[in-house]
Amino acid sequence: MKSYLFDPPPIPALPISGSEKLFPIRRVYCVGRNYAAHTLEMGGDPTRERPFFFSKPSSAVIASGEDIPYPPHTNNLHHEVELVVAISKEANHVSVEEASKCIFGYAVGNDLTRRDLQAEAKKAGRPWETSKGFDFSAPISKIVPADKCGLLRQGEISLSVNGECRQQGDLKHMIWSVDEIIAELSTLFTLKPGDLIFTGTPAGVGKLEPGDNVTCRVAGVATMSNRVSAPSCPRVEV
Repeated sequence: MKSYLFDPPPIPALPISGSEKLFPIRRVYCVGRNYAAHTLEMGGDPTRERPFFFSKPSSAVIASGEDIPYPPHTNNLHHEVELVVAISKEANHVSVEEASKCIFGYAVGNDLTRRDLQAEAKKAGRPWETSKGFDFSAPISKIVPADKCGLLRQGEISLSVNGECRQQGDLKHMIWSVDEIIAELSTLFTLKPGDLIFTGTPAGVGKLEPGDNVTCRVAGVATMSNRVSAPSCPRVEV
């Protein structure tokens, strides 16, 4: 019988509200520029073009209450509060009408971004992985089952830093709805149980520094808090 060369790493997982079970994480997908105001502040065109996607590794996920070590190779770490959708059924080319059947629940997440590295990548036409998929770049709250909060189509989404509100919007202002995001994404990948989808951020993204306390909230779902801790290695000028 064959064995592994070394012990495989543990499966990343998140707690589920009201349950002792954990939600095992398979893949983490993100949709870019899904609120018109944020698209404008990033210099984009908010017209309703086809959504575009990127991803983060499942190992980047951390839970509410955990520290976010300030990442290396950046001097411009940004916060981006987002509704996160948890998938529990396989989805391949599902219709918009069928998409909600694949949803297990929802959470609030923070799509942390090394904005300076992202700007360099955009300018050079290179991939975004280094700006989006670094360690500890995906804080996510407990997952709340959909039967406890309904099918979220509107509701306040907000983020504060040290008690000061930085981002505030409403889910109804998404350019692409949750169901439309799932349907479109399922034409590019076969979605599987354990997949998470970040659904975009409202306007107001901004800089974080070591010592900042970040609170993210989606009304009717969850509130999540994390502290930005000192860098795990010396900061590098970029």
